[in-house]
Parts: sequence; C-alpha cells; structure tokens
Amino acid sequence: MHFPAQAALWFLPFVLPLCAVVMLTDLREMRIPNWTVDSLGAVYVLLGLLVMPTWADYGWQLLHLPIGVGLGFLFYAAGLVGAGDAKFAGAAAPYVAFADLSLVVIIFAVTLLTGFLAHRFARHTALRRLAPHWKSWDVGRKFPMGLCLGATLALYLCRAAASGV
Repeated sequence: MHFPAQAALWFLPFVLPLCAVVMLTDLREMRIPNWTVDSLGAVYVLLGLLVMPTWADYGWQLLHLPIGVGLGFLFYAAGLVGAGDAKFAGAAAPYVAFADLSLVVIIFAVTLLTGFLAHRFARHTALRRLAPHWKSWDVGRKFPMGLCLGATLALYLCRAAASGV
C-alpha cells in the first residue's frame, strides 16, 4: 500500500459515511447527490492539508482530482457511466495513490461483480420486499454503480489504514 496509513485513518470517519450515503442513495433513487461529491472533495482538500505526510504528497494526490473528473466526464460522454458516477470517481481520485491503481482496479472489479450479482439476485427474489420502493429495481438494464464505487473507496481506505497498524 502506498497511500499513507495515518492519513487513511483520519479520512475514514469522514469518507465512510459519504460512501454509505452514495451507495444507499444510488440504490434508492438511481442518483448520486452533488453534496456528497462536493463533500468528498472538500474533505480531501481541507483535511488532507493536515494529515498528508508532506506537501508534495498532498499536491500530487490533489492533482488526481481534476484528472479523475476529466476522465470521468470522458466516460460519461461516451455513455459508459452516469454523470454522478463520473463525478464521484473524480472526487474519490485524490484518496487513491497512483501506485495502488492496480489494487483499486481489482477491488472495483470484485465489488462490481459482487454488487451486480447481489442486486440482480435480490431484484428477482423476496429480498426485494425489504426495500420495495427502490428505483434501482425497475430501471431495466441500468445498474446503481454508486454501490460499487462507494464500496471500492471504503474498502481501499480501510485496507490502507490497516496496512500501517
């Protein structure tokens, strides 16, 4: 792990609730609220100043934000992801060390496969009755990607925090 464990520990209390809101809201409404994306970016910008080991680390990680947003919007323009997914991925980018990108891709692949299968299974079983009004049940082939994006960021930061303990 290349993301600083101490910084991950500081970020977790702020980032985990935002990830949970993103996951739940995307399941329930098929949208990711802008305030969660803005808050995620703001937490890194403000708290990162205090908890990243060096100014260079802070700056390089912060550079991931505009690059992540730019790439996200390219994926959105190509019709591969929704706008909220693109914005969330961009706002989450500063929390990921570039050297850990392959690990994040693996975590995302696992959460995507697990999330998709679990959602489709629940959609066609009695489990659906636990949350009968979720919009994600009835949107055809679309999938609430915020479920997997939020889980990926949460799992990555948890792993980063645990790597230094």
